[in-house]
This record gives sequence, structure tokens and C-alpha cells, in this order.
Amino acid sequence: MDQVINAVIFDFGNVLVKWDVYALFRRFFPTADAVSSFLMEIGFAEWNACLDAGRPFQEGVRELTAKFPQYTEPIRAYDTFWEESITDVSEETLEIAVELQKAGYELYLLSNFSAEKFPLMKTKYPFLGRIFSDLIISGEYNMIKPDPNIYLLTLKRINRIAAECLFIDDSSANIETARKLGFATILFKSPAQLREELNTILFKTGK
Repeated sequence: MDQVINAVIFDFGNVLVKWDVYALFRRFFPTADAVSSFLMEIGFAEWNACLDAGRPFQEGVRELTAKFPQYTEPIRAYDTFWEESITDVSEETLEIAVELQKAGYELYLLSNFSAEKFPLMKTKYPFLGRIFSDLIISGEYNMIKPDPNIYLLTLKRINRIAAECLFIDDSSANIETARKLGFATILFKSPAQLREELNTILFKTGK
């Protein structure tokens, strides 16, 4: 008999909200291609992952501007104007989350996110405190998905086993780790696709 799913764990960026660094950096570069070249040159993905893993922004900015002084202004802007990278809420995904909560599922958030910046999100988006029973933020624990340890930490915090949980994320690497640990998983592509797969998985396992 399949394990009944009682908890649904959401990613945050590009699932519940749109994260778009291009929206922030376009003020400094003439085209999207120019932004892409800049991000590649400075190793933005790796640098930002360190921020999500708990590195202080001030420290990260200081090191990167020393390495790329010609980009001092845009690098500093990522700290100063960081909120501009969160461009919108996915109202459709949020509606799905509210429906799940009303149906009796416990909802949790597991996000790779700077511990410095996430309080801004809690202030800006009150739904985080209304619908999620707990918020697990990578920067608070100095580890990021897809490190298996952050999933195990999450299970300990919410007092559940993996088989009771459905994990939703837009990263295939994050989904793969969760699947290996025994979570039911959905690789998020769109709200419509999420709703369809939720109907299939939750109907199959029951509640």
C-alpha cells in the first residue's frame, strides 16, 4: 500500500515567485545578451549559491568587486537593489497552495535563499506566514539544495518521513536528490502542469 502524503513542500523562487536577475541588471547593460555575458564572466551562479548558503552579502560583494573592479557598480547593486530581482508572485501557484492547505495538507517551504534577504520576503508576502507551517531557508543552515543534508534537516524539523511528503521544485537536480531520499516529487514547469500532476499523485496516494 502506498504511503499517504500528508505534507507538501514548496520551493520559493520560480515556483511561488518569479526570480529574475535580468530585471535588476538590465539597468547596467544594453541587452539581455550583455547581461548573460556579465553573469558568466563573474561566475554569478556559483557566487550567488554561496550567498544562499549563508555567506554575508557584504563579504561576497567585497570579494567579487576586488576581482572584477570594472563591474563594481552592478555587483554592489545586487545587494542594494536585490528586491528588484523578485519580479512577481505566481498567483496561480499560490491559489494551488491555498487549496492544498484547505484540503488538510500541511505546507512547508524549502528554499535556497539568503538568510539576510529572506526577511524582506516575509514582510512583502504575508502569505508565507499564513499558509506555511514552517519555512526552511538554506542560508540559515549554511547548506543548499541539492545537498541531501538540507532535506534530512527539513524532515527532522517538520517531524515527518520522506514518504509522507511531496516535494515541488523547478530544479531537476533538487528533484533528483529528493526522489532518491524517498520523497514524492514534482518538477515544476507551470501552474497548470503542477495542478495536473498534483491531481494524479494525491488521488493515487489518497489523503
